[in-house]
Amino acid sequence: MKLAWSNLLHDRLRFLVTIIGITFAVFLMVFQGSLLAGFMRAASRPIEASDAQIWITARGVQCFEYATPIPSRYRDLAYSCSGVQSVQRVVGAFTQWKGPSGAAQLVFLVGAEAGMGGDFPVPYVNAKRDTLLPESVLVDVSNAADLEVTSVPVYLEVNKGRARAVGILDGFGTFLGTPYTYTGYWDAVKYLGVRPEETAMLAVILRPGSDAKSAKQEIAARLPDADVWTRDEFAFRSQKFWIIKTGAGGALLTAALLGFVVGLVVVSQNIYATTMENLEEYATLTAMGASRGYIRRVVITQALVSGVIGCALGIALVFPATRGVKGFISWVHTPWWLPVAMICVGLLMCCLASVVSIRKALSVEPAKVFRA
Repeated sequence: MKLAWSNLLHDRLRFLVTIIGITFAVFLMVFQGSLLAGFMRAASRPIEASDAQIWITARGVQCFEYATPIPSRYRDLAYSCSGVQSVQRVVGAFTQWKGPSGAAQLVFLVGAEAGMGGDFPVPYVNAKRDTLLPESVLVDVSNAADLEVTSVPVYLEVNKGRARAVGILDGFGTFLGTPYTYTGYWDAVKYLGVRPEETAMLAVILRPGSDAKSAKQEIAARLPDADVWTRDEFAFRSQKFWIIKTGAGGALLTAALLGFVVGLVVVSQNIYATTMENLEEYATLTAMGASRGYIRRVVITQALVSGVIGCALGIALVFPATRGVKGFISWVHTPWWLPVAMICVGLLMCCLASVVSIRKALSVEPAKVFRA
């Protein structure tokens, strides 16, 4: 350990460059991972925000945003299945929003019945969460200024219908560029022009202790013309659609992969260069009778020391950076496991990069140190 530190501090400029390289690599990987994780989280946020364990959609629906109509009577059929506690209707579509100034823009309006549970945002009358405010909408704080909702209530129009903004949410920012707004089911039906005999999706809440997979199979048998998903399945389906089948998600996925590759290359080059500059020292140690295992420990220790410092600095820079971009990328999200995983990946890259260096160090001829 002492020799490893001496080698690193012998050329402080090289050590600093190595630390900066690893810091940049880890920061890039975690930040790009945060963008990708946040995008995936936003793509399934309405699904995961409810207590519904089962979701029913039309056949072939790819995501929450592009649901096609299903008969509203499916709700009664789902109710008849064992283990079902409640079934809420959900609709969502793009429509026109006109603020107090008269400026119009497009929003994605989501409407749901009371009883969705969880954190699903609909304008409830009180804390009992069993009655909805009529002609009322909720907006996310990231889009509030654009929608002219700086304080509540604000009176406005939704698709030429009277409405008022009664609340400002946090954590439901848009990833489409079009703001998300939330209202009660029957108000959404009126604003969006949905026919009474149709709905877009059904959210099924099961009784405590009921098995979601068994309930899914029973509901699917009753509704052969619909797709029945568990919450996790529908959330993953939406995430996969936006990540793989759209340009925005594909760009983020590609950037995250490139960030990992660039990080690997940067770390490898710096660790290799540090080892190569100390070949004379390793030749001296070999000439003095140092074992191959000792040389390996010195090289790996150097790599891990550089890696630990670089990873710590890189992750420390991520959090102020993500807070700084939340103003215009509200959905960016750094899950707790991402920095932990990147520390492990960063240290693994340092060790892998040192493998080539170790082979070079062990191949140095002891006589080299005595040559003029």
